[in-house]
Amino acid sequence: MKPKPQPPAPATSSAVAGGGSHPLVILLFILCLAGAFTYLFDSGSYQRENGLVIPGSYQTISKDSSLLQLFSSIADNPPGTASPVGLVDLLLAIPQGLQQGGGLIFMVLVIGGMFGILNKSGAVDAGLERLLSGVRGNVYWLVSCLMLMFALGSSLLGLASEYLLIIPLMVELARRLGMSNLIGLAIVTVAVKVGYLSSITNPLPLTIAQPLLGLPIFSGAGLRAIFFVIFLLVGIGFMLWVIKRVGFSAGADLALDTKPLSTRHLLMLVSLLLGIGGLVYASNHWQWEKQQLTAYYIGLSLLLAVQSGFGANAAAEAFVAGMKKILMASFLIGVAFAIAITLQNGKVLDSVVHALVSIIGEDNPYIAALGMFGSQLILDVLIPSTSGQAAITMPIMGPLGQLSGVAPQTTVLAFLFGNGITNMITPTSGTLLAYLATAQVGWAQWARFILPLVAIFVLLACLMLMTAVYIGY
Repeated sequence: MKPKPQPPAPATSSAVAGGGSHPLVILLFILCLAGAFTYLFDSGSYQRENGLVIPGSYQTISKDSSLLQLFSSIADNPPGTASPVGLVDLLLAIPQGLQQGGGLIFMVLVIGGMFGILNKSGAVDAGLERLLSGVRGNVYWLVSCLMLMFALGSSLLGLASEYLLIIPLMVELARRLGMSNLIGLAIVTVAVKVGYLSSITNPLPLTIAQPLLGLPIFSGAGLRAIFFVIFLLVGIGFMLWVIKRVGFSAGADLALDTKPLSTRHLLMLVSLLLGIGGLVYASNHWQWEKQQLTAYYIGLSLLLAVQSGFGANAAAEAFVAGMKKILMASFLIGVAFAIAITLQNGKVLDSVVHALVSIIGEDNPYIAALGMFGSQLILDVLIPSTSGQAAITMPIMGPLGQLSGVAPQTTVLAFLFGNGITNMITPTSGTLLAYLATAQVGWAQWARFILPLVAIFVLLACLMLMTAVYIGY
């Protein structure tokens, strides 16, 4: 047996800093930048009905942008007026962001606790061991299979934050093969973003975007499925090319256990899969919100705790340990929400949307579709929330698409492409920053790695949008 090669040392905090600043530092910098935007840009707003923008209702709002506003509060503004965001309101935006994102944060924490029980029981490790043993000696096949599973989970079910505790497993897998943390992170992240790009039946964007344009939810899935396959093949090809270029320890002794799964582990993994299936059914048929979903995860956690054979105290300790691993991610989500709150408080978010929409052409459907796509790419930096971006832009883009000859399904496609591609790299995405923190990879290091694939995806998206316009999709 060949001696087992030593994996590279795990990234330390200084190493992460070498690849870029800490995710929290990046977010706080962008929060300050958002505060500066409220001084530099005009304020304005659209009228809204039931939380949705009314097209053509944008009006500018006068404001005093003097430096004295740094020490004032928006709470002192008379109704219908605007002012830049001062220092106090900038700090207040962080707890407000934590409160606004509370539903998502609590759900992520409970998911972390649930996977804490799974990890301590050894069920996840055992399942990974069997997966590795099934493709032993063929790293390319392994990576392809993993990315296919992760991409299907995000494209069909909208899974994203649920993969946070999978990332350490992929990082460890990469290290055991003699590769860096970055490769393990990319196996998950590229696949998840590919899934969101096409969103075959992803409920997060489609249940908001399509009804706003008068489309049945999940309609048009056939063409999106074709585009999904293309994006996935390119994403997998990119990863395999990177792995071949950096090299891996093909002869590494992975010390895999090839025995069948124990009854307990098999039962827990089957329960997890059935639980995900039940979650999809409940979300689609009963329209569960985050509170109901969180309660569902708590119930599933209790079931897994019983199946694990732990005592009550040991199960509770495993649950809390899993939640601790996700605390950093939870705080990042809250700060990411604070950025949008700051732009809203300064009433500049609608101004940016209006400015971008005003440059989209109406005479040529091809140019209009590409203009929508470009606008969504930029807006996703300011509105990284998929559902939030859909609620703001779809009521505006829909009528604009009709005027320019762009079909509603293509308008949704432009939104999906813009939102999905920018979310691969934007530092305002709480989920992406949580991924990076979990894998101990700096944002600058990730940006340098992923930028070529982002450029390829932008070109592919343009070709796909023109195809969609041509066939009248």
